[in-house]
Amino acid sequence: MGRGGAALTLGLLAATGLSPTGPKSPNASARSDSLIVDSELLGRSGNLRFLLAHPARTLAGALRQLVPAGLAGRPGVHPLVATAPDGDSVVLVTLLPFDRKTGDRLGEYRIGSWPAERTAASATAGTPKRPLPAGFIEVTPANRGIRVSKLFRFEDFLTHDQRAIWPKYLLLDPRLVDKLELIGQRLAQSGRSNSLRVMSGFRTPQYNALGVGPRGGRARDSRHMYGDAADVYVDADGNGVMDDLDGDGRVTIADGRYLLGVAEAVEREHPELVGGLSAYRANRVHGPFLHVDARGVRARW
Repeated sequence: MGRGGAALTLGLLAATGLSPTGPKSPNASARSDSLIVDSELLGRSGNLRFLLAHPARTLAGALRQLVPAGLAGRPGVHPLVATAPDGDSVVLVTLLPFDRKTGDRLGEYRIGSWPAERTAASATAGTPKRPLPAGFIEVTPANRGIRVSKLFRFEDFLTHDQRAIWPKYLLLDPRLVDKLELIGQRLAQSGRSNSLRVMSGFRTPQYNALGVGPRGGRARDSRHMYGDAADVYVDADGNGVMDDLDGDGRVTIADGRYLLGVAEAVEREHPELVGGLSAYRANRVHGPFLHVDARGVRARW
């Protein structure tokens, strides 16, 4: 998510984003049974259940009125007084600005530094760096289980460290979540489970650095550090590893490639969600999985 907001839903928030479900008295207050969030705000899948905003930008009037008084520009996760067309709750996430980070931390939570923060080194190397994130989603014990879509919750994408420290901070691009939801829809249409599990979502730079190098295999400037990448697998039986998707009676890299084929079909139908895809083999720590990202250009490896 860059500072320019290209990956955010701010452009969509410029619209009213609301549709009445029936006649309403001019004096009646907004109620979840009388207003629904316009389906265009809920992604190509129609399954997104969160909207992103930056506190420095003004919400459209209709949306601002559906956030509790005084919270429209305050960082946090705010329930809207409106629902998705199927009745699900929808939340507005106002980002904590990036400049609230002090050094490599936000409060007690260790984050590290993005390459673009090291301006002197960038200028010396002459290597273009990805833009800094616009801000962070603050995740607390109270909101960690809130759904960001039909299949996923905030906690599914958190970095896997500092388990006892709260609040935690997250980057999460709605395009990634939308892409995963579309993959789930295609799996279901083919008669397979849509039980996608996130093995690795957002990684703070300090956590990502632990796996950089030949033994770890992580990219130094990984897409996971920008909130638009996830490593996923299908796990309908809950055993913690990929299911047998290709029906050959075994769980192998072929099942990861099957999932890659599903993701390829989603990209063909929705080129605006194009990004990186790669199937990975099992090792002693995990089963096969698929890397999915929404970087905006096609990448395969």
